[in-house]
Amino acid sequence: MAQMYDHGGGVKSIRVPIPDNPLGHTLVYVVDTDRGPVLIDTGWDDPTSWDTLTEGLRACGTAPGAIHGVVITHHHPDHHGLSGRVRQASGAWIAMHAADAAIVRRTRTTRPDRWFTYMAAKLTAAGAPEDHVAPLRTARRPGTMPGFTPADPDREIVPGELLDLPGRRLRAIWTPGHTPGHVCLHLEEDHPARLPGHGRLFSGDHLLPGITPHIGLYEDPDDHGGPPARGHSSVADVTDPLGDYLASLERVAALTPAEILPAHQHTFTDAPARVGELLIHHEDRLTGLLTLLATPLTPWQLAERMEWNRPWAQIPYPSRNIAIAEAEAHLRRLVKLGRAEAVAGSEPVAYVAV
Repeated sequence: MAQMYDHGGGVKSIRVPIPDNPLGHTLVYVVDTDRGPVLIDTGWDDPTSWDTLTEGLRACGTAPGAIHGVVITHHHPDHHGLSGRVRQASGAWIAMHAADAAIVRRTRTTRPDRWFTYMAAKLTAAGAPEDHVAPLRTARRPGTMPGFTPADPDREIVPGELLDLPGRRLRAIWTPGHTPGHVCLHLEEDHPARLPGHGRLFSGDHLLPGITPHIGLYEDPDDHGGPPARGHSSVADVTDPLGDYLASLERVAALTPAEILPAHQHTFTDAPARVGELLIHHEDRLTGLLTLLATPLTPWQLAERMEWNRPWAQIPYPSRNIAIAEAEAHLRRLVKLGRAEAVAGSEPVAYVAV
């Protein structure tokens, strides 16, 4: 049975399940407009998820065929997965930030084996042992990983602009970090319960009430570079997802929305307080990593020593790949800040606090 909730003011949400994932579900928001309902995110591309979305839309008094448009906060498959099915059913447009739309296009045109080769090379460069890398060298079947055929968006979300939602004021706020094109969406309308603050914020994965979103590297099979050594000419040019995320948090806090409607967990208030918690969390983590980096460590060795929600030995294979990316994102931030540097001549490259 679909779980639908009415948030008031022409906004409802549907809990769309994510198969075999501890997050449990994606909150898909249904926003009424003068031209019909618009979805914010769609959920994972899975038959059960589609059935749940369909039931939820029915509970909202509508159906997939009546959807006017789809606004995607970011390209991950638990958000963008069902967009193609919605468009097929309704002819709805799909809007996404250009940076994430580029990832979707690259994913659609890059053979799966190219992605596996890229991932194997990255993990080897990060110091992963051969028994961890080996499965990627033989994984060549399309469909081994989700999201290889995501829907190509047909509209671009331009940061700072109001989206084309007749009768509503929904402004795009670019919040890179979790992905390079992640956007939050600020509904610049009075809160239906008159809560203090400025409108409501659909926060995607950028701001969640009880989870720190994953911050890894911006994946690109044509990019083979890791964090450069301090003082290297490319330090200023290399991407810094964690730095992007922290700056984006400040941007969202300044909006002071009355209520935050995230893509997971539950709605909450006081965005500045939650932002403050996350800024402290990441500063504490960076400080802790500098202690670990008193002796040179590869990204893999650093990830093994970092604190996770379970001991390293109990972290499953796919989650270890995510952990390595997170360790590398934190290393990249430390290098950018001049607080760590690569050890000259080390291979795989190791990093040390300075």
